[in-house]
Amino acid sequence: MTSVKKKILLHLLLTAFVIISASCNYSFKGASPPEGIKTIFIPNIRDESGFGLPNLGEEVTTLLKNKFINDNTLEYAEKTKADGMLECVIKSVTDEALVVTGNEQVSRRKVTITISVDFTNLKKQKNIWKKDFSNWGEYDSSTGGFSKRDEGVRSAEDKLTDDILIEVISNW
Repeated sequence: MTSVKKKILLHLLLTAFVIISASCNYSFKGASPPEGIKTIFIPNIRDESGFGLPNLGEEVTTLLKNKFINDNTLEYAEKTKADGMLECVIKSVTDEALVVTGNEQVSRRKVTITISVDFTNLKKQKNIWKKDFSNWGEYDSSTGGFSKRDEGVRSAEDKLTDDILIEVISNW
């Protein structure tokens, strides 16, 4: 390839890159919570699902607090010192068949948890957003009974708390 052809090809590639880059709305914005929110408080999560898991609210509260502490974008604080608060209510838990074998036996089940979250700026006494989050976990229902169901619940809890954390710290 001649030097002129190489220059033309390079020019075309650069032009294409500039055109493509200019048409994209992609941002390299990192995680950033709402302005003025540097600390967060999470009260105990209420379980209004009626599903019958006595420690569900407590488990999700602990998991969510730990995710915020480990993430370190926002500092965890008590309500009197916090800038923001996440009030969460578990609205529903469902457990349904996911995989049915040829002899009509359920071999895998899916647990879905839905949580309503209200994010408030405590300093301004203003609601930032209110959203419902739903996620699921699956488990082998052919053996193990409730201990296997607990694995599905833990998976759903883990995904849900990740979703909430990401929504708080990055969608700004």
